[in-house]
Amino acid sequence: MITRLLHFLDASPVNFLAASNIASSLEKAGYRRINPCEAIGEVKPGDKLFVTKNDSSVYAFHIGRKTMADAGFRMICAHCDSPTFRIKPNAEMLCEGGIVKLNTEVYGGPIMATWFDRPLTIAGRVIVKGDDAFSPKTLLLHVKRPLLQISNLAIHFNRQVNDGVKLSRQKDMLPILGIVTDELERGNMLLQVICSELGIVAQDILDFDLYLADATPACTFGAHDELISSGRLDDLSMCYAGLEAMINTDTTDTTKVLAIFDNEETGSQTKQGAASPFLAMMLKRIAMAQSGTEEAFYQAVERAFMVSADNAHAWHPNYSEKYDPTNHPVLGGGPVIKFNAAQKYASDAVSAAVFAQICDEAGVPCQRFVNHSDVPGGSTLGNILASSIPLRGVDMGNAILAMHSCRETGSVADHIYTVKAFTQFFAH
Repeated sequence: MITRLLHFLDASPVNFLAASNIASSLEKAGYRRINPCEAIGEVKPGDKLFVTKNDSSVYAFHIGRKTMADAGFRMICAHCDSPTFRIKPNAEMLCEGGIVKLNTEVYGGPIMATWFDRPLTIAGRVIVKGDDAFSPKTLLLHVKRPLLQISNLAIHFNRQVNDGVKLSRQKDMLPILGIVTDELERGNMLLQVICSELGIVAQDILDFDLYLADATPACTFGAHDELISSGRLDDLSMCYAGLEAMINTDTTDTTKVLAIFDNEETGSQTKQGAASPFLAMMLKRIAMAQSGTEEAFYQAVERAFMVSADNAHAWHPNYSEKYDPTNHPVLGGGPVIKFNAAQKYASDAVSAAVFAQICDEAGVPCQRFVNHSDVPGGSTLGNILASSIPLRGVDMGNAILAMHSCRETGSVADHIYTVKAFTQFFAH
């Protein structure tokens, strides 16, 4: 199970690749891709369907034996984007000595210093000419070798570096791509890399969405290999746990839903984010295909339950003062239910009790997280989604260290626990 997770993490350096890999796994498990531009048609018990939006979000549906109006649906949602750096248009900047660096902008909220002096690569999607202006083609790109690096300034020029340095997003975080060795590379080095990787010509490229990614493979570490080190554990580990539970449970009375959103790290206010009406529209279409009335959708929502799966903060042995004194989850302690008095999480006593009972039935320990009252935290998917679809639900996740670092740390045991809990949730 952990080997599969590590392979998924390595193959999913950005949202587009993660969505593509999830879609491929669903297809192999017998899920049928549907086109949202076309009528859904007849929906029968046991049907397995999925749809994508923007090539970066995935929504899967395993239809239950009972209609959604009669039995509701059980949903796990997570997000496939992570903090990184987006390559700007006209990105190449030629410097002295023929060094080429790339102009980038920050995506989300990364710990920027963790991106220095490590091998990086690029991944995303490249848009090329299609049959007409409204139908361009999308090609996915993942350069599977070290390609760039953001280099630190030597300590000799910055003696205060170990006392803390304020980093400029525009000046300090620009990666080196290479050194010009041929006049043909001048101003075209990035395009040449893209064309070489995809086997296309520069004249066919219309645009791209490309991002930086850590080129070092995910791995386990620790005296007992009990810990996981990887970029993007937040939130790809939850995506993959939900996927494994989805494809490994049989048809039940209740419809199962897996929703993998994009753009959580930037607020979810996109057509592929948790604030979009797209998921509600798809659920309504399925409910109406089953029952013939719009009322069926509203009945389904009232009978539904959502698990919003986004990782939590593990207690850090060097910074115990940052954590709540009585509610600080630890690595290896099991899935974490998240609470917030300002309603930044969807959890309440009722929904937390439901999920805790699911964990108990699965033989899995369960933890609670509340922010230190002097340390405000962020929000996540649950409350954003519930503001558009009034679902009963819980916010949870696995405890990790160094959230939003280029390399985060999680627990092997916690991933196994969460897959068991999710499987019990879907099979219940």
